[in-house]
Amino acid sequence: MFIVARSFKKNNQFLRKIFDIMIKTDNVCLVPLRMERYYNMHIADQSFIKNQNQRVILNELMKHEQISRAKLAKITKLNKATISSQVSFLIEKKLVKEVGTGLSSGGRKPVMLVFNEKAGYAIGVDIGVTYILTVLTDLDGNMIYSDYCEIEDPSFEMIKPVIIERIRLVASKVSSSPYGIIGIGAGVHGFVDMQQNVLFTPNSGWRDVDLKGLLQTHFDCPVLVDNEANAGAYGEKLFGILKGCKNGIYVSIGIGIGLGIIVNDELYRGKEGFSGEMGHMSIDFNGRQCGCGNKGCWELYASEKAFYDQLCLVKNKRRITLEEVTNWVKENDGETLRELDKLGYFLGIGLTNIINTFNPEAIVLRSNLIQENPTILNSIQSTIASRVSKYVRQNHRIYLSQLHRNATAVGAAAFIVHHFLMESEELYGN
Repeated sequence: MFIVARSFKKNNQFLRKIFDIMIKTDNVCLVPLRMERYYNMHIADQSFIKNQNQRVILNELMKHEQISRAKLAKITKLNKATISSQVSFLIEKKLVKEVGTGLSSGGRKPVMLVFNEKAGYAIGVDIGVTYILTVLTDLDGNMIYSDYCEIEDPSFEMIKPVIIERIRLVASKVSSSPYGIIGIGAGVHGFVDMQQNVLFTPNSGWRDVDLKGLLQTHFDCPVLVDNEANAGAYGEKLFGILKGCKNGIYVSIGIGIGLGIIVNDELYRGKEGFSGEMGHMSIDFNGRQCGCGNKGCWELYASEKAFYDQLCLVKNKRRITLEEVTNWVKENDGETLRELDKLGYFLGIGLTNIINTFNPEAIVLRSNLIQENPTILNSIQSTIASRVSKYVRQNHRIYLSQLHRNATAVGAAAFIVHHFLMESEELYGN
């Protein structure tokens, strides 16, 4: 409790010390009016610091299979009393468990702690143009269940009930846990702004769609919506090839092309959230008309759709499958190999621009076609080598996605896990 006094002008430093003691002992304190703001700030700062300490400890626990309180104190540089109180809080919140004792270094055996990854579950949804992939993960990103559903009509009105149905199916697979489903993350192939509104999807015709509102109406949990390439990059950063990489690029190659950009260990979004739309970078200033309104967009020449459309023309077929392409490659079919080489060339042109712009440590390619036919990488690499700036050191590496087709859905679920563990009012509300 404190009393505001209107005239106490001298010796404020002394008053601050007395004031801090009074707060700690919960006594009445005579506080001048001008110090009332300091009192409020002090309380807010204490709460902020406590929450930050909880996040630091929780983050460290997630990095280790098992760890003792003493080791946590050494790594985080927090004092033992803080470690003890905050670990007790996390145990009370069911996020941390004690699991027996570890090896002694001369005294009593330490009690070991583990992160409880089964305390809750997240749902991630990758809403493509021809499919919906929905996954269920625990708090450590382990995939518990996945559902893949092909769609024929990607219009929002037609796809709405399918999205709801698939999420309900996956939600039914959740085991009993303290927090149940902590939220739903969705990755969309198009322009998503900072307010999570889907403004436009060039290949499925969505305009000004409130996907977040739709999901919140049907499911009583937090919802986060982002661009699919951002989600894929986040998934690879946490669980895949980009783990440990501070500056990397994730390239999603399908019906279109999208980028997720990691700069200085953070996902780069740009001012309004539209960074990474490099599929609409012009590589032919007077080229084909794109659905986005531009001409000569990179994805019109270097996407999987562009490859299949061109191969259909060459082979006079209406439709060609990935399985057919893979078989033709094995049979050394000249037409298929030439078209794959052209695809690698066009991908290499765009990737050269990206390398010159971002100078990344690593580039991750997410493509079913390239995954099944990695020889395309030869054409990509040779094009880059012949075009990249001579002043850009050739120390970048190009990899295939480690998470494969699950990258976006797993990344979307990871957005939700991060929000729950680091930002949710359920854990940190005061």
